Amino acid sequence: MTATGPTAPRGFATTGSAYYPTLVAVFTGLVLISNVAATKGIAFGPILGDWSLITDGGFIVFPLTYVIGDVLSEVYGFRATRRAIYIAFAMEALAAFTFWLTAVLPAADFYTNQAAFEAVVKPFTQLIIAGLAGFIVGQTLNAWVVVKIKERVGEKQLWARLIGSTVVGEFADTLVFCSIAAGAIGIATWPDFLTYVALGWMYKTAVEIVVLPVTYRVIAHVKRNEPTYQPAD
Repeated sequence: MTATGPTAPRGFATTGSAYYPTLVAVFTGLVLISNVAATKGIAFGPILGDWSLITDGGFIVFPLTYVIGDVLSEVYGFRATRRAIYIAFAMEALAAFTFWLTAVLPAADFYTNQAAFEAVVKPFTQLIIAGLAGFIVGQTLNAWVVVKIKERVGEKQLWARLIGSTVVGEFADTLVFCSIAAGAIGIATWPDFLTYVALGWMYKTAVEIVVLPVTYRVIAHVKRNEPTYQPAD
């Protein structure tokens, strides 16, 4: 039984109130913003000799997609969260197609930024593919871990399912994304690639741990105000 029908199993809510679409909208917006920002490779350093911290612009808000994903999974269950993932996936695909088509259409005579636009859009198409692949794998695993742990422990140990799902989901997401995106932002060596993966995973996980008190409050607020939410046994 799932949390998306007329009634929800204990521990989850249905998706009929205003909270669910609002969370899905924020979730989708964060994903779109992150993938546009990810077209720029960023290096902090060098720190030790010639070694630098390698990442991309997506690091600024992308971890928040997992915070929202945790809220969706904890309150509405796996199937409802998967629906949100599919919606964000579809909007990402639409964004990629729109940007690509805009780039290949003939520029007006007065438009002087075609080369600059293409320089951003062309890697964005590859990053969208990377983002979609990593997003589907990571967010699905994240939601699955939250729900499976909750089925075993009920409402207790929220911290364990939030952190556990983040470690698993973010690692899968980061590994898949970086494997496809590295070439688009100019990463060409194994040391830089490994730094890119490790830094991305550790940073995103650390951000989720730091904002855990906020996640707790958001989850508590939504549970308290969702009329169909039934606490788990």
